[in-house]
Amino acid sequence: MKRFIYGLTMAAGMVLATSCADKLDELLENPNAVNATTASPDFLLNRIQLDYQSLWFGVSDRGARLTRIINQGAALYESAYTATATNGTWSNAYANILADIDFLLPLAETSNLQRHLGIAKTIKAMVLMDLVDTYGDVPYSEALDPSNFNPKVDNGAAVYAAALALLNEANGHFTVANAAGTPNDYFYNRNYTRWNKLVNTIKLKYYLNTRLVDAAASRAGINALIAGGQLLANGDDFVFRFGTTNADPDSRHPKFAGQYTNGGGDYQSTDFMHHLTVEKGFDDPRTRYYLYRQVLTNTTSVDEQECISQIAPPQYLVGNFPYCNPAGNRGYWGRDHLDPDGIPPDGLKRTAYGPFPSGGRFDNDSGAPVSNINLGMRGAGIHPIMLAAYVDFMLAEAALTLGTTGDPKVLLLSGIQKHMNYVRAFAVAGAEGALINTFEPAATFTARINNYLAYVGNQFDAQPNADKKLNVVGREYWLSLFGNGMEAYNMYRRTGKPERMQPALEERPGPFVRSFLYPLNYMVTNVNAVQKQNLAQQVFWDKNPASPWIY
Repeated sequence: MKRFIYGLTMAAGMVLATSCADKLDELLENPNAVNATTASPDFLLNRIQLDYQSLWFGVSDRGARLTRIINQGAALYESAYTATATNGTWSNAYANILADIDFLLPLAETSNLQRHLGIAKTIKAMVLMDLVDTYGDVPYSEALDPSNFNPKVDNGAAVYAAALALLNEANGHFTVANAAGTPNDYFYNRNYTRWNKLVNTIKLKYYLNTRLVDAAASRAGINALIAGGQLLANGDDFVFRFGTTNADPDSRHPKFAGQYTNGGGDYQSTDFMHHLTVEKGFDDPRTRYYLYRQVLTNTTSVDEQECISQIAPPQYLVGNFPYCNPAGNRGYWGRDHLDPDGIPPDGLKRTAYGPFPSGGRFDNDSGAPVSNINLGMRGAGIHPIMLAAYVDFMLAEAALTLGTTGDPKVLLLSGIQKHMNYVRAFAVAGAEGALINTFEPAATFTARINNYLAYVGNQFDAQPNADKKLNVVGREYWLSLFGNGMEAYNMYRRTGKPERMQPALEERPGPFVRSFLYPLNYMVTNVNAVQKQNLAQQVFWDKNPASPWIY
């Protein structure tokens, strides 16, 4: 991978409104004649942060589709994920983020910019872990050598270990005294205590992902993090915030921009909506915050939804899986897993994104179309990259599978409660706040949470063994990962939970994506690149049985 000399440019399309969005004009730099003498570490770090949120969104979106959080089109996995599918992720990781960090680090070290170093190394560690989680073995030790155009891959475990070392270094950069510089911080507004908590939480993720490789090391590592008491807690959530500008540059959440401008956009997952509205016998309190129905009853037109006239495939019938629409004729309009059908005239009828996390409209039973960019929160959503609630779910999994400190039931219920409260608080703080409070006062929402917690707590207690209890944890974590498909994808490969995911419409859709093919732009530019045989190749930490253990 040839390292490109950094052209210091704030690409307008990457400029996204956060609390610092009003300052973006100040962040532009003449891209000509940039070198180590004239380059600004501040501008470099700005670009690194913006490029990272873009990379994260790509890997998260694919994970959400594979784990049925949103619909996955195409009939076969190999049709959905060819060698060209992740070109953008690869280029962004290597030519942008990692190259820019490699350029920044010596500048920051020379000027004692300790906080720049901490943020850059944290993001570098997350990128390396994302690359391994996506592809498995990837170039690293030779990747940014400007004299090596054909770097070889490193073992995924070695790249993960390098990421852990970077996280340990980042901890020190955030706490050292007498640091120079005040970097622009899109995530925590220069709150380095929270950055340190994020670093520890990414370590938690590291140890949880690698628990099948070295259980003893994972148990010791997680217990040390618990004892340290410096994991993300309420108020420490690591998110990227969007704005409401629809001009160029568009600062809105990409899911909002893709759906509320002219209608259309993603299909929601029939399976996920079934679990939100049918599976427990009552609605998940987050349903109206996640989803907005453009119609309140199911269509009767086969021209709009072909499946309403068809019998479910045999694998659906045998397993009694939801098919076509969730039960109840309530207008939750999505698609089944790996549905390859064309696009009928349903863009202003299919279920749309709500306020969380996409900045859409709260579902107050209005049943109106969404082709209006001034609806709802107008795109002022977030990327929920790592929330405090996720910590509790991860610790519940660790307690069940590794015997780490903590009561898994208490942690499970705490994670649910934290996430539900976070979802509502985020939505109420936005442009939909008055409408939400009128439709569903806080006391009503709290009562619904308590009912939900009682149900899940009883269900957890009723399970006969740790594996079945883990399924309850996995299902509830999955339901809390709307907007974060990367963590869902990792959990699914790590645990096989939640069980009973909706099958593909085709009885034999090919192997589930245990890792992605190397992208075409890497294959055609590197003579040492060797493509995988198929999508079934497992990353180093995925020691579970081969497909069809998951599908």
